[in-house]
Formats: sequence, structure tokens, C-alpha cells
Amino acid sequence: MKPFDLLLSTAYAPPISYFAKLYEYQGKAIGLEAQEHYLKQSYRNRCRILSPNGVQALTIPVEQSLSLKTKIRDVRISEHGSWRHLHAQALRTAYGASPFFEYYADELLPFYERRYSFLWDFNEELLRVLIRQLQLEVNWSATEEFADPAEECPETCDLRYVIHPKKRHSVAGLMRPPYYQLYQDRFGFVEELSILDLLFEMGPESLLILRDSLTPSRG
Repeated sequence: MKPFDLLLSTAYAPPISYFAKLYEYQGKAIGLEAQEHYLKQSYRNRCRILSPNGVQALTIPVEQSLSLKTKIRDVRISEHGSWRHLHAQALRTAYGASPFFEYYADELLPFYERRYSFLWDFNEELLRVLIRQLQLEVNWSATEEFADPAEECPETCDLRYVIHPKKRHSVAGLMRPPYYQLYQDRFGFVEELSILDLLFEMGPESLLILRDSLTPSRG
């Protein structure tokens, strides 16, 4: 396997910890896992936002394959239901009044008007836009084979199965600095939401939050 400094899974509008690690590993080799089998109930096809009613999970429906071992790049988006409209409307409802929604919406909301056949392609193009909006200098590529870095490259920071909705405090070496959230008076500060929450609330200052997410020894 090509040596990577950081390994991540594909993800839908990933959480802040994901982008904090991208920030930390700018200029280094980052691998996006393309050879794994699809993992249900993960950030691969869902993100968490903060709505007027609390935390809301947005999930991209995927087609159920007859095979239980579908490669992540072969996972097809299901056309059942109106998920694109529902997700776009959820973002408008949650962040329409936030300071930077209009600044970013013109580039982000069109993603919910296009039809992507594969989850990987949707996630990849959205990730590229988010990286550009954050002005990160990130060098990443898709993995060409699946390997255990603990055996082949132990110095790799492998977060493919660490950044997960059920493990929101498991990324070592990260702080979770608070930032302005529109509904903080109702719910207090909510950690580890989608990067969309940070962008819509903080705009260009999002980079400062990513920087401050790193421990002093790394920052």
C-alpha cells in the first residue's frame, strides 16, 4: 500500500474532527479509503446538523445490495424518496438565519439538485468544495488497495473507523473549542457536528476553530 500519513473514510459533509485532522495534515499524504466494504450507520452516508428542534441526522439512502460486502466505491445512491429536497430544506431551516449561510449556500445547495449514481462520487465532489471553501492545502488521493497500516505502516494515523457517530470523543489529540451556534440558548454548545454547521456559523473564522481543535503540542 502507498504510504499515507493519514487515512480517512469517505464521509458525507464530515464532522469537525475530520476537518481538524485535514488541517493538521496539510502538506502530507492523506488517503481516502476506497477499497473497504460499505459500513452502515456511519458518517459515510450521514451527517449531523443542529436544527431548531435539536440535533438532526441527515442520511443519504443507498441501494441495498444482495452482497453484504459491497465496496464503498460501488455503493449506489437510492432514488427512493425525496432525500435531496429534504436535506436542502433541512439546511435552510437550520441555518437560513446563520451569519454565513448566504455566503456558502450558492455553491453548496446545488449539490442537492444534481443526481449522482454513486455515494463515493457525491461525497468526493462535496469534499473538494468544502476543502476549497476552508482554503485548506490538502493533498489526498483514493487508496488503491486495502491494507492494515498497523502491520504495514504503523506510523500512519488511521481514523477510518475511529471517526464515527457512536464514537464522538474517540479521536486522540483533539480539543473541542466552542464556537457560536444559532440555537445555543436552547441546547447549549453541541460538539462534533457536520463541518456545515461550523461554516455557516463562523465563515472564514472556521480555520481558527480547526486550528484550536489541536492540542497545544500539535498546534
